[in-house]
Amino acid sequence: MATSRERYRSVYRPGLFDGRTVVVTGGGSGLGRCTVHELASLGAGLALVGRKVEKLQAVADELAQIYPEGTGRVSLHACDIRDEAAVKTTVAGVIARHGAIDGLFNCAGGQYPSALRDITLKGWDVVVRNNLHGTFLFSRECYVQWMEGHGGSIVNMLADIWGGLPGMGHSGAARGGVLTFTETAACEWGHAGVRVNAVAPGWIASAGLDTYDEHYRGVLRGLRHKVPLQRFGTEAELASAVVWLLSEAAGFVSGAVIRVDGGVPTARHTWTLPPAARTAPYQGFPQYTPPTIFDDEAPST
Repeated sequence: MATSRERYRSVYRPGLFDGRTVVVTGGGSGLGRCTVHELASLGAGLALVGRKVEKLQAVADELAQIYPEGTGRVSLHACDIRDEAAVKTTVAGVIARHGAIDGLFNCAGGQYPSALRDITLKGWDVVVRNNLHGTFLFSRECYVQWMEGHGGSIVNMLADIWGGLPGMGHSGAARGGVLTFTETAACEWGHAGVRVNAVAPGWIASAGLDTYDEHYRGVLRGLRHKVPLQRFGTEAELASAVVWLLSEAAGFVSGAVIRVDGGVPTARHTWTLPPAARTAPYQGFPQYTPPTIFDDEAPST
């Protein structure tokens, strides 16, 4: 991880999350880590959740160096989000530690590339439990244990699932379930002052891209040319959408999905995408570590 002590360059006003606690699952790497940094820069108390406490500790150490004023406002919680009992215990522990849960970002999840015909039941189950069951369990427990009586905001992670997700059908099915769960929860929980929304990232230049095999890395290298903006997105561009949905500015937004995808679903086979002349990425995260799959190309954004 990067060692820069430069503070996050958020577009939001300082102190936006003062006195508020946000839970971030998958907060130890990638998009979760970036969002944690932005929330910390805005004064949030943070509960970082993940399976490996070592990764969470590394992020907590970064925060302590960059935001010493936030020392004591960050807690770490090792938890398998697929385990109902563990999730219940973890949410109770967050409340005991922070006294409240004002926001939840369900960022944890995972998938791997495979054609539908080759996905085993075990593989299907692992991905669906990670991406759908874990989102449901954490949302339900935050609602039942705290938000039902106090209000709050939940942001769920989707993906570019519009028209299906060939090559990752297990993840597409799970993320589609998260979409309808988000809409249902927004309706059922709105009376309690709980807003439930989602973000749907397209191709984001996160270090997580390096986890794929070489064949799929080759596929990824060519995807920017299918984006109307002709580039990959940045982690900071996704995080800023999450932070806005968690903030008071989105107080009348619920059941919505913000696409952070450069316009990919609008691209049509009948239209040749010309080279981009003016597309400036927003990079507010000084500790960002780009994926290595673009090392032999122009800059990854």
